[in-house]
Amino acid sequence: MDTATQSQAAALHSSLRYKLISFLSPEHVHAASDADIVAGVKPKLVVVPGSESEVAEALRLVSDAGLTVIPRGGGTKIGWGNPPSRADIVFSTARLNEITEHAWADLTVSVGAGCTIQTLQATLAQHGQRLALDPLWPAKATVGGVLSTNDSGALRLRFGALRDLVIGATLALPDGTLASSGGKVVKNVAGYDLPKLATGAFGTLGMITRAVFRLHPLPRSTCSFSIRAKAAEEARRLIHAIQNSKLAHTALQARFENDTAPIVHVLFEGTEAGLSAQEAHLKELTETASLTVASPDIWNARQDLWSLAKPESAAVAKISVLPAEIDKSATAIAKSAKVRQLRFKTLLQATGIGFLKLEGDPANLRFSLLDLREQFESNAGSLVVLHRPAGMAPFDAWGSAGDALPLMKAIKKQLDPGNTLNPGRFVGGI
Repeated sequence: MDTATQSQAAALHSSLRYKLISFLSPEHVHAASDADIVAGVKPKLVVVPGSESEVAEALRLVSDAGLTVIPRGGGTKIGWGNPPSRADIVFSTARLNEITEHAWADLTVSVGAGCTIQTLQATLAQHGQRLALDPLWPAKATVGGVLSTNDSGALRLRFGALRDLVIGATLALPDGTLASSGGKVVKNVAGYDLPKLATGAFGTLGMITRAVFRLHPLPRSTCSFSIRAKAAEEARRLIHAIQNSKLAHTALQARFENDTAPIVHVLFEGTEAGLSAQEAHLKELTETASLTVASPDIWNARQDLWSLAKPESAAVAKISVLPAEIDKSATAIAKSAKVRQLRFKTLLQATGIGFLKLEGDPANLRFSLLDLREQFESNAGSLVVLHRPAGMAPFDAWGSAGDALPLMKAIKKQLDPGNTLNPGRFVGGI
């Protein structure tokens, strides 16, 4: 960029900043710091709108100026995806944190995108209800961030994926439009399903400002069990036996680790009498396997994978495999880790969704991830890298999008023609 061009760019940024300050106030528009770096790219400004209309107007001004926007909630997953091709301005949802309506009799809630999951759950619990979702880092993770990254845990086995729980959403689009879809009732089929489209889109289509969820009652009691298996194949058999039984389990997962016997975890919810009956039936199914009552902490296993003693020599990935292939997938991971001299921990849910941590030499990490991605994709699965060492050679986070990519690009072009939102971060460089 020559001197004249740099001067023009500086004047543009200065003019835009004054426009933003004019309706957001100076304390809500400030220069970015190192704490605001996004996947190695430092933005220029951070803005913190206080309403949906402010988000829309600020987004329009930034888009018209030809600059890019990185939406940010609690920042817990800001490093997921590919590094942005540009990161000019961070839009924080910190002030969009109100629970606007809890229709407890209808089991629905309307909540701002900046509200943390923990705050939302605490409010719902006052009426004996919950959002049946268990994302990572609920104390900091926000509604908008969880929706954008489609983050959910083991509870999806019983209550469905996040797309099954969200029934309405409002998005701010780069042209200044506030687009709302869905409603405050569970059965709403009017119009296109914008909430589901925005879920998992990594903020590339619009900036989520508000969401409406269907709710579920809090359980009266819960009980967790651990079953130690002799090998991956036995763990898979146990999972299938539980899945094919009449047990009313809420969550089911298996853990695999170097030189350690696999462990299957199962969660039950209900009344004390109901839990006793479930336990008796589970003992009949497991027969000679080692069955023990477990602490609820076992359901933090996915979050525990992120305890990275040496982030510079660790990788974390989300994987998807066929449920019938859980044992083969776990064995493939163990084999790849052994060949590349890596330590590994794998958590595979009964749905076939899993999480993997590899630790070791960055070059070997890369080879192992590439090898496993090829294996999983060849068998209708996937591998998405959520964390990789800064020193690792260039590595696409997403893998193949299959024949859906042209349609995805067409939708992106329609809703964000200027490529304003999170450019380059999503599948296929979207």
